[in-house]
Parts: sequence; C-alpha cells; structure tokens
Amino acid sequence: MKIIKKIVDLRKALAIDRKNNEKIGFVPTMGALHEGHASLVRRSIEENDKTVVSIFLNPTQFNDQSDFVNYPQTFDADCMLMQTLGADYVFAPSVTEIYPEPDTRQFSFPPVTTVMEGARRPGHFNGVCQVVSRLFDIVQPNNAYFGEKDWQQIAVVKQLVSYMGSSVNIVECPIIREESGLAMSSRNARLTTDERKLAATIYKILKESLEKAKTCTVKETRAWVIDEINAHEGLEVEYFSIVDGLTLIDLDNWNDSSQAVGCITVYCGSTPIRLIDHIKYYN
Repeated sequence: MKIIKKIVDLRKALAIDRKNNEKIGFVPTMGALHEGHASLVRRSIEENDKTVVSIFLNPTQFNDQSDFVNYPQTFDADCMLMQTLGADYVFAPSVTEIYPEPDTRQFSFPPVTTVMEGARRPGHFNGVCQVVSRLFDIVQPNNAYFGEKDWQQIAVVKQLVSYMGSSVNIVECPIIREESGLAMSSRNARLTTDERKLAATIYKILKESLEKAKTCTVKETRAWVIDEINAHEGLEVEYFSIVDGLTLIDLDNWNDSSQAVGCITVYCGSTPIRLIDHIKYYN
C-alpha cells in the first residue's frame, strides 16, 4: 500500500493503472476509520482492480468550528487498518493541496441540499460538494463508495455527479452497526460508556416504529418516535423527518412514496454529541 500526499503523485500512479485497463474504486473519508469504513473498502477491493482511500478532514463542510476542532484524528491507526484490508493507495493531502486557493464555488440542488441537514447546517453540503468534486476530479474513479448512514449525503452526491456530467458510479453500502444497534460513526469515540448504551436506544425506537407505522399515520409515527426518544434523559431529537427516499420531500401519507425513509438527528450526552441514523419504511 502506498501513502500519497500530493495530487501529482496520485495521478501518475493511477495513470499507470488505467493504462493497464484496471478499474479504480474510491472510498472518500475524513479519517477516524472504523468497521463501517472498512466495509466500504472491502467492497471496493472486491469490485475493482485498485482501491484508493482518501483521508482528508475537509474544513469547508463544518459549519461548527468546534466540531471540526474536536473531530477525532487517528491517521496512523487508519493507515494500519487500510494496510490490513489491502487498499492500494491512501491519499492524505493537506488542506492547501486540495484548496490552493479559497474555494468560492456554490452548489445548490434543492430540495436535497436544503432540507434536514441542509436546513440546520448552513454551508455543510456546499462544502461536501466542493471536496467531493475535487476528489472525483483528482481520482477519476470508476466506482465511488458511500455508506447509507449519511442517507442525505448520498442523495446530494448523486445530484453533484449529474451536475458534473461525471461517469462515476455511486455505490450505496448498508449501515454497519455495533452489537447494540448503534450506527457506527467516528463521533461515537467521543461518547462515554454510558452514553454509548443510551445512544443505542435511538435505533431500538426506530425499529419499533416500523410496527407503529403499520397502523399509524406518518404524522403519528413521527410524533411517537420523537416523544419516545425525548423521554430518555440525555437524548434530545433535533429533527425526525419521514421523507421520500429519493427526493427527500416530507411525506403526508405512506402511499405517497414507494420507499419512505425516516431520517433522524439526536443529541446525546451531557456534552452533546450529534448522532444521525435512519430507518426504511417499506410500503
């Protein structure tokens, strides 16, 4: 496995691979890698000849500077994990390598960039689009792998690819959960042992809502989930939206979509950690 920090060096290496007609898979990450990331890398290795994993903590997608500063960074451990899995390249550029000049580009793909996370984290998805478009231009992968935990992000990236006129295939990969049901996330490292147990309640209640949805309206199901989670001291729902899985438009009735998805963000703990998850309601 090669660790590459310069764009020119990665492009040279990948040019040789393409000359040999090798298919390139790409897994973009911000580091602090866990089993969820590992599942994406394994799939890329299985489906491609060469796999590139980027480790880049992108400053432009953080609307909360404290979140950026506190984001866990475990570069040496990340590289060891990628080596063990069999990734071919770890691309670990500096901020100035990705952004030699301030990126002033503006991306907006309503409604997918303006609802839920887009409404509550101004500039977040613009930063996501800035970095993903840069990385796609650098790597030029055949396939790029994203985890479904960030359901809205996948919808945004698909819109970005269409806007760019890119041929990259976006591969959606299932959420990997801890034994408790908690969705794996780099932010979980900031939870205490007790908070980790408490956070597992989120998915437990989401699963229970599948039964509620069989006899309750969308509005009733939504209200039940929020009330049940907020009843636990140390958990506070920021939002829970039940939306069409493709357009992310809020649903009034279950029959309005062939795949309803409940997307949730919850603050957990005394020093609140912001956790996201989702549940699919199949009609």
